[in-house]
Amino acid sequence: MNIRDQFNYNSMEGSDDKLMYAEQVSLPELAREVGTPLYVYSSEALIERYKAIAKTNPNGLICYSVKANGNISVIRTLAQHGAGADVVSGGELYRALQAGVSPEKIVFAGVGKTEDEMGAALDANIFQINIESEPELEQLNSVALNRGTTAPVAVRVNPDVDANTHNKIATGRSGDKFGVPYEKAIHLYKKIESLKGVKATGLATHIGSQLTDLEPFEMAFSKISQLACNLKSKGHQIENIDFGGGLGIRYSSEDEPSLLHYASIVSKAASAAGCRIILEPGRWITAPAGILLTRVIYVKRTEARNFAIVDCAMNDFMRPALYDAWHEIKPVIQTKESPDKETVDVVGPICESGDFLAHDRDLPPLAPGNLLAILNTGAYGASMSSHYNSRIPASEVLVKKKKWSIIRKNSSIEAFVADENIAEWLTE
Repeated sequence: MNIRDQFNYNSMEGSDDKLMYAEQVSLPELAREVGTPLYVYSSEALIERYKAIAKTNPNGLICYSVKANGNISVIRTLAQHGAGADVVSGGELYRALQAGVSPEKIVFAGVGKTEDEMGAALDANIFQINIESEPELEQLNSVALNRGTTAPVAVRVNPDVDANTHNKIATGRSGDKFGVPYEKAIHLYKKIESLKGVKATGLATHIGSQLTDLEPFEMAFSKISQLACNLKSKGHQIENIDFGGGLGIRYSSEDEPSLLHYASIVSKAASAAGCRIILEPGRWITAPAGILLTRVIYVKRTEARNFAIVDCAMNDFMRPALYDAWHEIKPVIQTKESPDKETVDVVGPICESGDFLAHDRDLPPLAPGNLLAILNTGAYGASMSSHYNSRIPASEVLVKKKKWSIIRKNSSIEAFVADENIAEWLTE
């Protein structure tokens, strides 16, 4: 797989130093014009990675997992090249539709859909709703009957396969909250046949996120394909199988899985089941297509540790605090005259010891004002941000060659607080 890195260093005119660019736009320019912290996404990286993953499923459907990065410009970039959308909330459904995703390419997943969310999905006439429990199936049937329509459904099956990933993002084991037990699937398809408001269209599964070992995929896909054949032999309509997403990337020392091998596993399962395949990549597309710019505020050197205190915090980027996630950090300007390294913790200004971006990193000696780039932050970065400590989360920029556009400019603290109301008895 030959996908170019769209965040590269170029020599600075009249200097031996090198400057990092996003495609053809210098990162210091963006930091100066928009401010920091700042998410920067590369259009070319998004497109190239989407096209690469789409080749693994040429006869099926690729539904981009909106939870990875829900900015409507990111979604639209992918939709313009053929992507559908995997959504897990009414808000994500709204974003996908606003971004221009065709409803017949939208799959609604998730374990806790409300009546309103089900109604919105039916009103939009989306491709498929993945149901994850018998009570949810009954509720969807009721909502569809009240609207005088029929809901296209797939049962999400938990194949009891350990994805060998972080415990918080494993979803296919018997003790996880997702899907129905493998043995119960046949019962649910019989029930679907007896209900008037739903119609079976396929099967679904998803075993976890950030998988770099492909063996769990092979095990799960094989089990689901066998189940599809079993269901079809009993007369049930199984036209497609949703294998979910979860393909991992290289953050540090991981071996990024082979797309050719992944494609062969998908193809084998599709042939065995005789079904159209839906894949739902998210992280694999967007993570390497984004970086997070942050500026050093202070450098605090103590006998115990050295700290680079930056203007980015856990409210802007939650993954290190939540998952102990490792992200490479690079200086935006590489100075040839400073070959020495200093071991530092890169930390944010929030009042928690858990507010860190990196521990024990060997970086050139830093000073206030230096810009750092946190790599592979295009997924689960901005989408997980918050206003903790009444901080305004990082803005977002999309780059296309020499052009750039602010695709989310976060509001001021005044605008944020204006959404709150003082209880009436406190004003008396």
